Amino acid sequence: MSFSTPDPWHPLILDDVRGAQKMLAGVARMTAMEGSRHLTQLVGAPVHFKCENLQRTGSFKLRGAYVRIAGLRPEERAAGVVAASAGNHAQGVALASSLLGVRSTVFMPVGAPLPKVAATREYGAEVVLHGTVVDETLAAAEAYARETGAVFIHPFDHPDIIAGQGTVGLEILEQCPEVRTIVVGVGGGGLAAGIAVAVKAVRPDVKVIGVQAAASASYPPSLAAGHPVAIDPAPTMADGIKVGRPGDVPFALIRELVDEVRTVTEDELSSALLLCMERAKLVVEPAGASPVAALLSDPGAFRGPVVAVLSGGNVDPVLLQRILRHGMAAAGRYLSLRLRLPDRPGALAALLRSLSVVDANVLDVSHVRTDPRLGLTEVEVELHLETKGPEHCLEVGVALREEGYQVIS
Repeated sequence: MSFSTPDPWHPLILDDVRGAQKMLAGVARMTAMEGSRHLTQLVGAPVHFKCENLQRTGSFKLRGAYVRIAGLRPEERAAGVVAASAGNHAQGVALASSLLGVRSTVFMPVGAPLPKVAATREYGAEVVLHGTVVDETLAAAEAYARETGAVFIHPFDHPDIIAGQGTVGLEILEQCPEVRTIVVGVGGGGLAAGIAVAVKAVRPDVKVIGVQAAASASYPPSLAAGHPVAIDPAPTMADGIKVGRPGDVPFALIRELVDEVRTVTEDELSSALLLCMERAKLVVEPAGASPVAALLSDPGAFRGPVVAVLSGGNVDPVLLQRILRHGMAAAGRYLSLRLRLPDRPGALAALLRSLSVVDANVLDVSHVRTDPRLGLTEVEVELHLETKGPEHCLEVGVALREEGYQVIS
């Protein structure tokens, strides 16, 4: 199977995805399907995770990249391939090229996380750092392709790519034959389109629901307009699905086959990532956690059994630390307070004793004595607390007021 000459309107069919599955035998893993007791209770029906975060290179991207490069003609392979990516697609192209003996060059933004840059090099690609945003990096890669004759490997807008990603759908049907809803993150749309092609051909009764970060959701306006619409995506922690314009090929398939595209907020994304780590013991990047965010935001909207596709687990440790803090705050597990105390010895110690009684863990304390709003004998104290959830936050506030403390915020 190969569509080496791009034809954006080629009617992708189930046989293409099955052909991709045969091609990927021994290359891509059949990733695990794990149950989630917490989400099962929340949704009221079985919920399973399809763990593409445990795929080789840490995401589903290897599937499509390998199928695309394997389908090149001998003269195209000899010219090498080039790609542009800040992370997952870069690693997928690098490993696929190495496995097939094809030279690869990957352009990455100057600010790309160092672990992703290092991994891409280790998989065998020549990495070129160019531009500060992905659009600049993409333009440089396309210019390189024109100048050298290397084949540009698009991350989502090609039938071979979509056929490769669609093998995730075939595995879901095999591992969870009773599935009734599949929830999957959507960026350019390659994964959702591929899954929909495979699943709808075999089980048209199964709903396929796409999820985008609300800050960079290009599919809702595009679906409303009936054609791909370019947007200016706002910053989002889910950089893996931050795409300003749907691909022509996946858009046509998603418009026809995907039942719905939902959006989720940054708070919902961070809460979902926290849940994956704490409850499922799975490291998932924000884009990969987007289906979980959708389930958390509206659990009654999904007919079960549900499969949530965890599309990737490549998250920079520094970013992960920030996201986890954000997730804990969104879940009511952090509480910030400002109080007025008399400026005398023992006042702070008494406050800390009151907090220990209600089992609040003090993370940070700061004093302000020079604010003109304070009286001569007053001090303002800012506290950052770790709590057990929203109800505990309310309990802490009530307890402090009952002790006579003036809580400002």
